Amino acid sequence: MSDLTLQGIGMTSQRTRDRLVARLQQQGISNEAVLDVIGATPRHIFVDEALAHKAYEDTALPIGFNQTISQPYIVAKMTEELLASGPLEKVLEVGTGSGYQTAVLSLLVERVYSVERIKPLQQKASTRFKQLGLRNITLQHTDGGMGLTSHAPYDGIIVTAAPDAVPAELYAQLAIGGVMIIPVGGEQQELLRITRIDESRYDEVRIETVKFVPLLSGTIS
Repeated sequence: MSDLTLQGIGMTSQRTRDRLVARLQQQGISNEAVLDVIGATPRHIFVDEALAHKAYEDTALPIGFNQTISQPYIVAKMTEELLASGPLEKVLEVGTGSGYQTAVLSLLVERVYSVERIKPLQQKASTRFKQLGLRNITLQHTDGGMGLTSHAPYDGIIVTAAPDAVPAELYAQLAIGGVMIIPVGGEQQELLRITRIDESRYDEVRIETVKFVPLLSGTIS
C-alpha cells in the first residue's frame, strides 16, 4: 500500500480526519492522546474501498460477515473510558473485526492481545497492521467469549460485541485494579465500565446506551 493511499486524499485526507476529531471533541471526548491517535489513524484502510469516502463520518460501516466497524465516537469513548485510570500495559480486545479499534489501542498501550472468531476478518486486519508498522499486537483466532487465558490477567479488557451478560471468563481474566469496557444486553444495551476491586469484588458503572452486534460463540475459518 502506497504512502499516498495511507495518507488519503479528498474524502479520506488528513483534513477530513481533523474534522472528525473536532466533532468528537464537541461530543465530549477530551483525552488528548486518544484524539491525537484518532486523528492520525487512517480509518479508510479498515473498510472496503467502495466505502472509503464514508470512513470519517461518525457512523458504523459494514465489514462483511454481518459485522461492522464501530462509529468513531464509540471507538474514542470506549478507549477514553479504558484509559481513564491511567496508562495500561497489557490489554485484551474481544472482537478484532476490521482492526481499527485494535490499531487505535496499539498506539496507546504497551501490548494488545486481540481475539476474533471470524478468520477472514482477522487475516485482513493482520495485513493492515503490517501496512501500518504496528508490531505490538498479538492476534488469536478463537471464541471471544472465552477471552485468552494464555496471557491473562489483563490490565484492561475491551469488548466490541454485546453478550447478554458479562462472561465469567472475562471477569476472571481481569487483573485486580484492571478495567473492562463492555456493551451488555440484547435489544437494549448498556456500555459498562467494570473495575476489579479484589479477588471477588467488581465495581460496575453504566456509561451510556449503545448498539453493538451480538457476541456469538464458535469460530468461522
